[in-house]
Amino acid sequence: MRRMKSVCRLLLLVGIIANLQIAASGLTAQVRTRGIDVSKYQGNINWTKVAKDSTIKFVYIKATEGTSIQDPMYCTNITKAKKAGLLVGSYHLYSSKTTAYQQMGNIRKMIKKNEQDLVPVLDIEGHHSGRLYMERVDKLLELMEKEYGVKPIIYTSEKVYKLHFSGKKYAKYHIFIANYRGYPTTRFTLWQYTETGHISGISGYVDFIRIHRNHSLADIRMPKKKKPAAKPAATAAAPAPASATTPPAADAATK
Repeated sequence: MRRMKSVCRLLLLVGIIANLQIAASGLTAQVRTRGIDVSKYQGNINWTKVAKDSTIKFVYIKATEGTSIQDPMYCTNITKAKKAGLLVGSYHLYSSKTTAYQQMGNIRKMIKKNEQDLVPVLDIEGHHSGRLYMERVDKLLELMEKEYGVKPIIYTSEKVYKLHFSGKKYAKYHIFIANYRGYPTTRFTLWQYTETGHISGISGYVDFIRIHRNHSLADIRMPKKKKPAAKPAATAAAPAPASATTPPAADAATK
C-alpha cells in the first residue's frame, strides 16, 4: 500500500510539473521581445555584455523622482546603452508630495527628447493607491505629452490600474504592468514579470520586461521627426525683351 501511494504521489508530481511546463510555454507564447529597466541600484553596468544577450532589445532607465531627485547613473547609462546598440527610454518616479509642474521641471532637466528612442514612462508605484491625487497625475501626464509629443506610458501595479486607470479616459495610454506572480489580468503593452532577473554585465538583480504579443517595439517608439517640406527650386528670371525704343546697353569695353 505504501509503495502504491508513493507511486501515485510520484505520478501526481510528474503531472503537476508537466502542467506547469505547459502553462509556462503558453505564457511565453503570449509575449515577445525582452527588455530591462535599471537605476543606480544596478551600479556600474557593462552595457557591451548586456547587449550581447540577443533576447534583450531595449532598456528603460530611471532619470528622475519627484521634484529634485535625479538618478546619478542616468547620463552614463543612457549614453552607454545607446552606444551598445540598445533602444533606450527613460522613466520618472511619481511623487504624491509635490505638484505636477514641480515634477515636470525636474523631468525636463534630465529627459531630453532627442535622446529618447522609446516613449517616456510615468512610474506610479503601488503604495500610492490610497493617496494618488488623480488631478495631479492627469496634469503631469498632460505636461509630459506636451513636452515629448506623445502620451507617456503609465507604469503601475494591477491594483492601482484597476482602481484608477481602467476607465475609457486612459484607453489611449500604453500600460506597463508590474506583476511578479503571474500573467497580468489587466490589459498591458509592457509587463515587468520579475525583479530578480540575472544577466551578464549586471551584478545582482535586474527587472525584466516583456512586450505583449499584440504589440511590438514599434508601438512604444518615439514618433519620427517630420522632415520639412522641400522648397521648390527657384527658377532663373527670363531676360526682359529689348525695347524697340531703347538701345542695348553699351559694352564696358566700348564705353
